[in-house]
Amino acid sequence: MIGLIAFLATLVAAGAVPRLPSTAYRLPAASVGRLVSTFSIVARDTENGDLGVAVQSKFPNVRAVVPFARAGVGAVATQSFVNSDFGTRGLKLLELGATPQEVLGIVSRDDPELEQRQVGIVDAKGRAATFTGRQCFAWAGGRSGPDYAIQGNVLVSEQTVAAMEKAFLGTKGPLADRLLAAIKSGADAGGDRRGRQSAALLVVRNGGSYDGKGDAYIDISVFDARDPIAEIFRLYKLQKIHFQRSDPNDVVPIEGNDAKFLQKLLVRKGFLKSGRTDGVWDEASTQALADYMAWENYDTRIRRDGRIDKTILKLIREKEAEVPIP
Repeated sequence: MIGLIAFLATLVAAGAVPRLPSTAYRLPAASVGRLVSTFSIVARDTENGDLGVAVQSKFPNVRAVVPFARAGVGAVATQSFVNSDFGTRGLKLLELGATPQEVLGIVSRDDPELEQRQVGIVDAKGRAATFTGRQCFAWAGGRSGPDYAIQGNVLVSEQTVAAMEKAFLGTKGPLADRLLAAIKSGADAGGDRRGRQSAALLVVRNGGSYDGKGDAYIDISVFDARDPIAEIFRLYKLQKIHFQRSDPNDVVPIEGNDAKFLQKLLVRKGFLKSGRTDGVWDEASTQALADYMAWENYDTRIRRDGRIDKTILKLIREKEAEVPIP
């Protein structure tokens, strides 16, 4: 029986695995404009199977060129002189059963500029691989282990990837938190020699999209910013507010002063037609609050059980009273 890598290579040659046209990001040979000087991490969450990529770069709109991911399949970061075949064909090969290392071997066979590439891959089983071509600009290299691969080029030093690895392994919580901790630590340790410009965070989960029909659980892009790390953390906070459901441990009954405050607000905004402001929370108040929350794009946090998300209540108080709540 031939090995899996040979079998998959045969499929590629026979056309069973589509040979996608080369999509390496090309500019004139004299230009370094296509160089995506970058540090990135691809990883899997061992608890729930989420897969994701976080990346920061001195290159505008890094989201458009570096990260690729598919729920239940894998995640890929392709950088330095980008060849998106590692993302598109790579995910297809992972889906067919190739390991990350085998994907590197298969896709690189058709890449005459392989030594200028840098790639990180993790699959749905947590197998990972990282590759740095010998012609990548220094400092360039990577680290990998179970469930993650980290890589960077045009870095101040190796300390960037070392700090990323330490932060990822040492941070608890959702995959997105761990990915962002890694790129922040990488930036703090020196990061890209040329500076900072853009960042991206992509996490995929089966049925994880806003409407439950896709796998884009988190997809955040900082196209161009003075401090893309700070900006991506700000956007991630908004993502959690507007896209994630309430934590059952973070809800409280609507009663007392909270009920009176909300009813007065809903009457003033025209959502509570009854005019009730006595703090007795009824069905009309519940419906009015749901309408208001949908209007303010808090619809994933709407509840109809006489309770409210504490995070959203705090935001509403700060926004509508214009006075921060301790």
